[in-house]
Amino acid sequence: MPHAQSPHPLLEVTNLHKTYALPRGQKLKAVDGISLTVHRGEVLGLVGESGCGKSTLGRCLLRLLDVSSGQIKFDGQDITHLSDRALRPFRPRMQMVFQDSYASLNPRRRIDDLLADPLRVHPAPDGSTRTAPTIRARLLELMELVSLPATALDRYAHEFSGGQRQRINIARALALSPHLIVADEPVSALDVSVQAQIVNLFSDLQAQLGLTYVFVAHDLAVVRQISTRVAVMYLGAIVELGETDAVLHQPAHPYTFALMQAVPRPQIGAVRPPPLGGDIPSPVSRPAGCRFHTRCPAVQQRCREEEPALRPLTPTRSVACHFPLTT
Repeated sequence: MPHAQSPHPLLEVTNLHKTYALPRGQKLKAVDGISLTVHRGEVLGLVGESGCGKSTLGRCLLRLLDVSSGQIKFDGQDITHLSDRALRPFRPRMQMVFQDSYASLNPRRRIDDLLADPLRVHPAPDGSTRTAPTIRARLLELMELVSLPATALDRYAHEFSGGQRQRINIARALALSPHLIVADEPVSALDVSVQAQIVNLFSDLQAQLGLTYVFVAHDLAVVRQISTRVAVMYLGAIVELGETDAVLHQPAHPYTFALMQAVPRPQIGAVRPPPLGGDIPSPVSRPAGCRFHTRCPAVQQRCREEEPALRPLTPTRSVACHFPLTT
C-alpha cells in the first residue's frame, strides 16, 4: 500500500557539503552546497558527467557517508549528525540500490540468506522478532515483486545474469518496506534491452508501493523515462533543477543544453553536434566565478568573476546561470 501523505517533504537537504582532506592541506569538494527537497511519491533524477558528485550525494542523503556541513531532514526529522545507533530506526525506511549488482551480493551466500539479513536485524513493525516462517513468506513476496521465481532463493549470485542480480538487489532494498530508495546508476552496467526492463520494474514498484526515488544516472533517456523532476549536477553543485519535461526539452543552463546535444539521434542523416569542449576542472582547484565558465561557449566576463546562485527561473524551476538560455 502507498505510504500516507505527510505535510512536509520526505527528504529536505540544506546547504550540504562533503569535503575530503587531501595531502598538503588540499581539499576535494565532492558535494558543494547543495539544497533540494524530495516529496513523497516523486522520482528525482540526478544527472551529470562522471565525477560530478552524484554518487557521493546519494550516499550522503542516506547517511552512508558523514557530511561535512549542512542539514539533512528525513520525514521532518534531522538526521544529519545522528550516531549509527540513533540512525538504526531510520534504516528500514531508506534504502539504496547500488550500481554493481554482482559486488553488492556476497558470492558465498545463497540469495535467501542474503535477503533475510535485514529481516533478521530489524524487528517487525509491531516490534516483535520475525520468525523463520514469516521471513520465508516475505522472501517469497519479494521474489514475486521483482518477477523472479521462488527457486531463485536457493541459488548463488554467480548463477544469475546482470539484470537478474539487479532484481535481487532491488528485492533486498524492498525487504523492509522503505519509503525512500536511492538508486545509484542501477542500469548503467546492463544491456540496453535489460535496462528498459529494470527501469520499467522501478516504475511498476513505485506505482504499486508508493515509493519515492532519487535516481542517479548519466543516461538522459533513462532519466526522461522514470523521473518527475531532474537535478543536473556539475562539479559538486546543482546547476539546474525542475520538472523533467521542461528541463530536458528546453534547457536553461548551457551545461544541460550540452548534455542534451550529446544524446545520439536516430534520424537518418542526423548530424551529431561536436562534443562539449574542454576538460572538467579539478574539484580540488575549482575555477573562480561560475564553475562551468571554462567550458561554456557563451561565457562572459561576469561568469569568470561571480559565482551564480541557484535561483528560481519559474515557480517550478531553478538555474545557476547569469545568462540562462530560457527566460
